[in-house]
Amino acid sequence: MSIRVLLADDQALLRGTFRLLIDSCPDLEVVAEAADGREAVDLARTHRPDIVLMDIRMPGTDGLAATAAICADPGLSGTRVLVLTMYETDEYVARALRVGASGFLGKYVTTDTLLDGIRTVAAGEALLSPGATRALITRFLAGPASGTLLAPPERLDELTPREREVTALAARGKSNDEIAGELVLSVLTVRSHIQRALTKLGARDRAQLVVIAYQTGLVRPESRQANSPPVPG
Repeated sequence: MSIRVLLADDQALLRGTFRLLIDSCPDLEVVAEAADGREAVDLARTHRPDIVLMDIRMPGTDGLAATAAICADPGLSGTRVLVLTMYETDEYVARALRVGASGFLGKYVTTDTLLDGIRTVAAGEALLSPGATRALITRFLAGPASGTLLAPPERLDELTPREREVTALAARGKSNDEIAGELVLSVLTVRSHIQRALTKLGARDRAQLVVIAYQTGLVRPESRQANSPPVPG
């Protein structure tokens, strides 16, 4: 089955370019195009795409507000938002993650990176471009402006020691391959731990898992990690 994509960008030329690229792949298809955030939300509810490729700056309802509306809609629980923008700043990335975006890419990315990014987010993985560094996560998501708690700290008690360890490493930006190498586990086992943590914490995807890890204190800002106790193994 194809990954169904909704394009949301106020520039028709860019939407046309993205459509040509995406529709050229046998496993991807564009199901609709939106020129602003409000239209993106309406079309998402109509077509229920797997991925919304969302620009941030659009007239009227912007991409961040549209992302928040899509991610908060129970009827769109299967839809993930991949933000694609020229404005790859820490604040934009952090706000996009807080409202529920599953990925963030700058518009300068290569064609292969864009297409692989769509597949990555559709598979339930979080995606941050090189410019969206781990520092931005510790700077914004762990701070007092981190928004509504996605899970209370006591929910961490539901995780096994290994699930806590894997979740903490994922929140620090480690890939499944890196986690597997560090803990001497198979990648399949790491994925299983991640999936169980997602279920227990009520996270819709890996990006929300990262937010929860920082909000609950499982992972702390880099400046404090040196003095923080180790995660149980």
